[in-house]
Amino acid sequence: MLPIRDNVPSRTPPLAMWSIMGLTIVVFVLQLRLSDQQLARVVYLLGVVPRRYTQPGWAAHVGFPGIGLASFLTMTFLHGGWLHIISNLWTLWIFGDNVEDRMGPARFLLFYLTCGVIAGIAHVVTNPGSTVPAIGASGAIAGVLGAYFFLYPRARIICLIPIFFLPFFIEIPAFFFLLLWFFSQFFSGTLCLLTAQECGGIAWWAHVGGFLAGVFLHRLFLIRQPARRPFFIDEYGVEGAWPWAGYR
Repeated sequence: MLPIRDNVPSRTPPLAMWSIMGLTIVVFVLQLRLSDQQLARVVYLLGVVPRRYTQPGWAAHVGFPGIGLASFLTMTFLHGGWLHIISNLWTLWIFGDNVEDRMGPARFLLFYLTCGVIAGIAHVVTNPGSTVPAIGASGAIAGVLGAYFFLYPRARIICLIPIFFLPFFIEIPAFFFLLLWFFSQFFSGTLCLLTAQECGGIAWWAHVGGFLAGVFLHRLFLIRQPARRPFFIDEYGVEGAWPWAGYR
């Protein structure tokens, strides 16, 4: 089920979202110019390798420099291929503008990066012995989905469902779509933990952690709406100035 668009128009230009997408594309273009050996080095150094943080002795032995906490930020802007980056940026394009509407550019950027860091931490906690680097914006974008889940639960998402190579379009509530997405990630992550497998290199628990971060933290980043002053009775119109005018 592929989301195509939502029915909530953005009220302001999503400057932060465009900036994030632009930087992500620039980084990906730079990745394409690297040799396989150079790319592997960049991914290992700037991606999140869980064992690097759970076993510092091993990390020093294999040559990781320093603690590498910056990797929890840089991992968000690295991607493993065309499908990886297109799917992530497409999702951000659909849901990010509306969340930025409620936060403003600066708060949205901070929120996005915070969710990405928490997603990386969730991946390390649930895969402490993994030596496979985790990269991609999906954890941070999952945080955006978590915020959207509460901010726009009644929005409608138009989705594409291919059936026997024929495209079918359906419109479903955002609440249902995002809840279904979350439980699919949670189920897949739980299955990976029970079977002790890498599960195709997908950081399921990073998605879960990012989504929950968005759910619980998004209110801290919302623009505070000014309190509405109550109207006095003579401000409702001519009739309001004389309450008895309506009496019969």
